[in-house]
Amino acid sequence: MQARTSISKQTRNNWFIDAALFTAAIAAGLSGIYFLVFPSGYQGGRNPYYNISIFFTRHSWSDIHTWTSIVMIVAVMFHIAIHWKWVKSMAMRIFKELFTKSGKMNPRGKFNLAVNLAIAVSFFISAISGTYFLIFTKGETFILTRLGWDMLHTWSSIGMIIAAIVHFAIHWHWVTKVTRKIYNALPVHRSHAKELATKTY
Repeated sequence: MQARTSISKQTRNNWFIDAALFTAAIAAGLSGIYFLVFPSGYQGGRNPYYNISIFFTRHSWSDIHTWTSIVMIVAVMFHIAIHWKWVKSMAMRIFKELFTKSGKMNPRGKFNLAVNLAIAVSFFISAISGTYFLIFTKGETFILTRLGWDMLHTWSSIGMIIAAIVHFAIHWHWVTKVTRKIYNALPVHRSHAKELATKTY
């Protein structure tokens, strides 16, 4: 008899939000790498990168980067909402650790918190700088120069990708465990498992 697969509604919703965030992050990251490797420069003349196409046109890569980044921002908002109790708890623990000396976090907890903070800060900077390019399409100066915003967006995004990979590695066990449960709970999988269980040889 096949073991019953159980998964809470909150865990399932969390997995779907994380899956959307992960998928959007992959698309946004790949499109960002395209622009990093093939900068526009001046258009025409001897510029070897002018109007180069890798799978898609430059305009299509731009659309992919823009819309997947928007999906990321929306998914992150839901992600934070779901984990808001954890965020408040961690904020309180940091306050106690720094000011009252009453909160003691183990090294693993401190490392996990540092990774999450790195993701949060780098994502916030990347989102703000990306919004600048979305609003000021004609290169208007706002606080920083366009080059400054570009450097801020590029390096914060690189930092976010590195921190996100570490975060993914830390939670790999949870990812594989919940993904397996989600897959086993699919109607198609249940139907196939039931067919195999009743089939005689």
